Amino acid sequence: MREKIDTLTQNLALTIVGKNEAVRLVLVALFGGGHALLEDVPGVGKTLLAKSLARSVDGKFQRLQCTPDLLPTDITGTNIWNPKTGEFSFMSGPVFANVLLADEINRATPRTQSALLEVMEERQVTVDGVSRHVPQPFFVIATQNPVEYQGTFPLPEAQMDRFMLSLSLGYPLETEEMQMLQNLQQGVQLNDLKPCISLEEVQQLRHLCFQVNIDKSLQQYIIDLVRTTRQDEEITLGVSPRGTVALQKASQALAFILGRDYVIPDDIKFLAPYVLSHRLIPRGGRNAKTVVDRILRSVAIP
Repeated sequence: MREKIDTLTQNLALTIVGKNEAVRLVLVALFGGGHALLEDVPGVGKTLLAKSLARSVDGKFQRLQCTPDLLPTDITGTNIWNPKTGEFSFMSGPVFANVLLADEINRATPRTQSALLEVMEERQVTVDGVSRHVPQPFFVIATQNPVEYQGTFPLPEAQMDRFMLSLSLGYPLETEEMQMLQNLQQGVQLNDLKPCISLEEVQQLRHLCFQVNIDKSLQQYIIDLVRTTRQDEEITLGVSPRGTVALQKASQALAFILGRDYVIPDDIKFLAPYVLSHRLIPRGGRNAKTVVDRILRSVAIP
């Protein structure tokens, strides 16, 4: 089954040029059972990545363009009166998909943002007292612009904690940008992308990732990293226990993607800035990833 991940990576490379590390991180979130937050400027391929992933796994894709007037029911769905039957019928919202792109999530109001909390964690929505499960696998890719804050509503800590990892695609290299133009000239388009893995296989791969062995000493290493964030003088709010679990799951998924059935310290060290940084609040405007990097240097490696 591991070769399926290589096939998926190669398939995504047909439309996503040069972002191998970012693609790998998104796959870590997918197979680790979490969600991904992409914090980047417009036009670097965030939407293309989400659409390409949905096509590659033969899943249903939905896009949610977040705006201040978006309502919670615009996300979850609502009951509509049917005059022909004389009954209410449920009209499902965009969360009933396998890959949901929540574009510019910080432009939605806090009330609307909170509508994603239940479905991201519980994989279900509750409307008028009735709970409905969303399709499986269910994967959220949310985006936000890190430089344009006018008219936005910063995500609260509870919402940020729902994302397994946060990353940035960044601008392409010159050679990568040239390859993009050549692909465009050669007619390589998203619509030409074919499914290379089924939704059932995604679920199977998730199960295999959870079975990857992680030594007790490495679990202690994860705990030491997390507990250090709660005691550090430069941090106002440390990482929650959900972050502890997320770092272990992400490390297992990365190890599996790299072809191993066991986790090594380098897996944890590589993922820690992506998994922990958005979960803590540093003091005095310090950069969260810089603080995490310092903690990684201070905590002993088993």
